[in-house]
Amino acid sequence: MNEQDLQKFKKLLLLQQQELIDLTQTAKESAAPVSLDQSSVGRLSRMDAMQSQAMAQESGRRRAVQLTRIDAALERIEEGEYGYCAACDEEINIRRLQVDPATPFCVACASKM
Repeated sequence: MNEQDLQKFKKLLLLQQQELIDLTQTAKESAAPVSLDQSSVGRLSRMDAMQSQAMAQESGRRRAVQLTRIDAALERIEEGEYGYCAACDEEINIRRLQVDPATPFCVACASKM
């Protein structure tokens, strides 16, 4: 992988990272605890709010996992190891990196997991 491709992936990863951080900040209200006072909120409305809260929490967990993957990819760039499979050390196909620049594995190793 040449330096130009490496910088392109770094820029893309940093952009994705910022988008996820922004989403996390705006989604904090959705994951807030649901009021249990039935006099102010009906039972079905409360159940709907609890379901929305659970979905927001799961989305937050997935964003945290993706942020961890992006941080690891940025670290691999700094260490000069980006673009190589973390399992077999073979070069990851550039088309795979274009689909998911944070992927640490080649297709063969990812399919084994």
